[in-house]
Amino acid sequence: MGIEEDKQLILDTLKSKAGKTKFYLNDFNKMFPDRKPRDIKKIVNQMVAEGLLEYWSSGSTTLIGLKGEGKQHEAEAREE
Repeated sequence: MGIEEDKQLILDTLKSKAGKTKFYLNDFNKMFPDRKPRDIKKIVNQMVAEGLLEYWSSGSTTLIGLKGEGKQHEAEAREE
């Protein structure tokens, strides 16, 4: 699998998770059980840099989600 296929798998998997918009990095590792966590983190970081994914922090936990999705994003949009 190439990097573009990896990215597409991540996007398709996240979009298929009805009602869930934020994920732990470990959730991404489970998508690729035969790959090293460091390799998956590099892909996720690249997707964040490309604007496909975004980090969200509660202050103690960092989660990753699709850019512009979720309740937090909806609340921030209403405040503007």
